[in-house]
Amino acid sequence: MKRLKLTLVLLLGIGVYNGYAQTQLTLQEALKFALHNNQGLARTKMDEEMGKFKTKEVRAQALPQINGSANYTDNLQLPKTLIPGKTLGKPDSSLVLAFGVQYNASVGAELEQQVFNQAVFTGLKAAKSGEEYYALKTQQSTETVIYNVSQLYYQLLVIQEKITTINGNIEKLTQLVNATKSQFENGLAKKIDLDRIKVSLTNSITQRTQLMNQYQTQSNNLKRVMGMPVASAFAIPPASLKEIENKAASFLQYDDMNLENRTEFRLVKKQEELQLLQKKAYQAEYYPTLSLFGRYSYNGMSEHFAFARDPSNATFWYGAASVGLSLRIPIFDGFARRSRVSQANITLQQLSKQKEETVLNLNADYENAKLQVRSNLSTITTQKENVDLANEVFYSTENNYKLGLASLTDLLNAETSLADAQNSYNEALLQYKLAELEIIKSKGSLKDLLN
Repeated sequence: MKRLKLTLVLLLGIGVYNGYAQTQLTLQEALKFALHNNQGLARTKMDEEMGKFKTKEVRAQALPQINGSANYTDNLQLPKTLIPGKTLGKPDSSLVLAFGVQYNASVGAELEQQVFNQAVFTGLKAAKSGEEYYALKTQQSTETVIYNVSQLYYQLLVIQEKITTINGNIEKLTQLVNATKSQFENGLAKKIDLDRIKVSLTNSITQRTQLMNQYQTQSNNLKRVMGMPVASAFAIPPASLKEIENKAASFLQYDDMNLENRTEFRLVKKQEELQLLQKKAYQAEYYPTLSLFGRYSYNGMSEHFAFARDPSNATFWYGAASVGLSLRIPIFDGFARRSRVSQANITLQQLSKQKEETVLNLNADYENAKLQVRSNLSTITTQKENVDLANEVFYSTENNYKLGLASLTDLLNAETSLADAQNSYNEALLQYKLAELEIIKSKGSLKDLLN
C-alpha cells in the first residue's frame, strides 16, 4: 500500500507538470502576442498617434484663419452728444442730438494669414521632430516588451528543466524506497536506511512543489507582460539544451556597439534637438510678426423691427470691405523672453549631461554583457563536464550499493551531487541566455528575436 502511495505521488507531480504542456507557446509566438496585447505598448502607440495630431495642430497656425460673425443690436436708448450753439451761429445756446438708429444688424467674415512669424515657422520644425520623438518612444516600448518577454520565457525554460531534473530524482528515489522496503521486509535492510531514503524523497517532492509554484508565478508574470489574462493556460515546449549549448560554443565574435542603433541614445539626441528648437522658438519672440488680413461685412440699419431693404421705411443695408497688413513689433516684456531663453539653455546643458551618462551606461552594459557571456561559456563547459562526471559517479555508486560495496550514505550523496550538478548546468545556460539577450539589446537587434 505504501508503494502505491509513493507511485501516486510521483505520477501526480508529473501529471501536474505535463498539464502545462497541453498548449505549446514558442518564444516568437509569445513575442508577437505581447506586441499586440501589451497595455503599456498600446498606450505608447496612442501617444504616437496623438503626436501626429499635434503636428497638424501646429501646421494649422501657418494656414489662413477664417472666421465669420453675425450680430443684432436693439439700441433701447440712443447715445446723445452735445453740440455747442456757436457752431450753428447761436453762441448762447447748445444743441443735444441723438446719433444712430434703434436697430442694427450685420454679418461678416474675416481672413488672417501669417506672412512672417518666426515662432510659427520654428514650431513647424519642432512638430516634425516631435512626431519622430513619439515614434522612437514606441520603438523603445516595443524593445522593452521584447526584452521582458524573452527574459521571463528563458527563466521558465530553466525552471521547466529543473522540474524535469527533480522528477527524475524522485523517480530514482521512489524506486530506491520500494527496493529498500522490500529488503527491510526480508530482513536485508535496516529501518533507518529506509527512513533516510524517505526523508530524501520527501525533500525532493518539497523542492518540486516549490519549483512548480515558482513556475506558476513566473508564468503569471509572463502573462501580465504579454497582456494575456491570468486565467489563460499555455505552456512552452521543452528546451533543447544541446542546441543552446552548441550555440553558446559558437557565440564568440562580438561586433563593436553602434550607439546609433540604441533607441535610448537616439531618444536623448531627439530630446536635445527638440529643446534646441524650443530655444529658437523663444528667441523668435524677439522678431516682428507680419500678417495679412481681409474683412468684409454687410450691415443693416432701421428704425423699425424689419430689415428688408426699404428706403421708404428708413431701412438700409450697405457693405464694407477692407484689406491690409498688420505689423507687431515686440519692444519690452519685462525680460520674460530672456528668462525663457536662459531656462532653455540650462535644459540643453542637462540633456548634454544626460547624453554623456547614457553613453557611459550603454557602453558599460555592453562590456558587462560580453564579460558575462565569456564567463558563462566557461561555466557551461565546466558544468557540463561536472554533470557527466556526477552521472558516472551516481551509476557507479548505485551499482556498488546493489552489490553491497557502497553505503546508503554514499548513494544519497551521489544522487544529491548529480541533482546539484544538473541544476548548476541549467542555471549556467539561463545566465548565458540572459547575457546573450543583453548583447542583442546592446546591438539594437531585439526585433530579430521575432524571426
